[in-house]
Parts: sequence; structure tokens; C-alpha cells
Amino acid sequence: MLGTLIFFNLLMIPETRYIYLFTLVYLLGGCSSDPVSIKDSAPSKIPVDILSIPDAVPRFEPHSKHANPDSYTVWGKRYKVMRSGQGYRERGISSWYGTKFHGKKTANGETYDMFAMTAAHKTLPLPSFVRVTNLKNGRSVVVRVNDRGPFHDNRIIDLSYAAAIKLGIHKTGTGFVEVQTVEPEEVVSTKPRQPKSKEKIFLQVGAFRQKTNALALKNKLSILQNIGYRIQQTKTIDNQRFYKLQLGPLSSVNEADQLMQRLAKFGISNSHFVTEKIAQTPKHVTIAAE
Repeated sequence: MLGTLIFFNLLMIPETRYIYLFTLVYLLGGCSSDPVSIKDSAPSKIPVDILSIPDAVPRFEPHSKHANPDSYTVWGKRYKVMRSGQGYRERGISSWYGTKFHGKKTANGETYDMFAMTAAHKTLPLPSFVRVTNLKNGRSVVVRVNDRGPFHDNRIIDLSYAAAIKLGIHKTGTGFVEVQTVEPEEVVSTKPRQPKSKEKIFLQVGAFRQKTNALALKNKLSILQNIGYRIQQTKTIDNQRFYKLQLGPLSSVNEADQLMQRLAKFGISNSHFVTEKIAQTPKHVTIAAE
């Protein structure tokens, strides 16, 4: 029965980009549970001028019936699919996928084209349209989400190779991005948006109503060396005050990955990225004036 459920979940993600040999072994009665992933790569030759490829144009499309179950499970983790992506906005780390999956089926049954402006997302309804902005250089693109993934820890979206090139993250493989849904009636500009000042990226690890609780977590995490801290004081619309503990600024995705791994040892797994356009960032804890 469990094997049938695993197979059913794979049907929810046809020809999934993350193909694991343990699934087949399990279904056949094998005992190995250690996944073996298939490596990906960039194309050796690029037959088109990728920078001239137009962004995806948002339009009304019916959601795929077979690619939008209420939920599905990958690697033992359950993902709940959004009924609507309206208002979705998230900052995090993006990756991209290329030759290993070029020509294979995506989650909604289409054929993956690494030179098209598409992307994969774990929970947005398929298809959806999103604007992805590189937080380091201000470049942005609009892509059509037609696949599921990425299922790597700390990644929020997987871009096509073309989209990665246009955003400038194809060489590093990953990048800090903001992902925001775009509705068909919205006016979409494909011109790169340059930040007015340098973007600083922080990892927010907690928000508290009491300043003492924020300071207590800061002291608990003081064992983490070479990491800056700050406590930001904010107020909600109904005048509630919160103290947010943020770590950073972070200089690279690798630094962010290592930091989140270290935070996991403290039981902190619900952190998220925030950005700020400032000239200078304090290296030590700062408390905004009350």
C-alpha cells in the first residue's frame, strides 16, 4: 500500500526532474532508502540568442487538473498546493535546471524546454505566472510556472536555463531572488529594475512582541561566529510592536546555506529572507529607538 502511495505521488509529478532510483527499488521490494540523484548541466552549445527571448506573457489559463492535487509528498515531506497564487510574494534562493531534463515532461504534462521562460515551484497552482527579481543586480524576468520543484532544502523556485541567464545566476547555479505572482490584467514591464541602493540580505530567525525574547534568542545564537546580528523594531497596522531578530548581511547563497544548516541544530527551521536598501549595515546588534 505504501508503495502504491509513493507511485501515486510520482504520478502527481510526471517525469519529475528529481528522479530517484530508490523509488523503483522500493516498489520492487528493495530495501535501500538512500536516494541517488541524476546530475544536471548547462548545454555545451546555445543555439539561440537567449537575451532576445521574450519573457512569458501572463494570460488566463485553466489550472491543470492532474498537476494540482490538494497535496503531494516527496521525500517524506508533504506539500499543500495553493488554490490561488494571488498575492503570493516570497524572497529566497533560486536554482535552475537544464540538459538532463530538456525534452522531458513537466508536472502538468508539457515538454520542458530549457530555452523557454518557465520555472518550477512546489506549491503554486499550475500554470501560474511570476516575476522573479535578482536581489543582487536588480534584473527581473516574468516566467510561466509549469513544473514542480525544487525539492532541495532552502530553494523556493527552479528556473529554466534561459531565465537563469537573463537573471545572471547561471554561472553560480543559485541566487537570491524575490518571486511574486503576476496577474494577466497587470501591466508587465520586462525591463530590468535596478535597485536605487545596494541590497542587503538578511535571514530573519524570529519576531517577538517582547524585546527581551529577541535578545534571549540573540544570546543563544551568539555561539555562531562571524555572523552579524540586528534587532529591527516594527509596528503593525493596528499598532502592535514586534522585535525581529535578523542575521547578516549575507554575501552569498553558500553562506546562507551553511547558516541555515547551523540554525537547524538549534531547532530553527522557519527562518526567511528579508532585504533592505541601505548604505551601511551595523555589524552588531542595533535596537531601534522606541
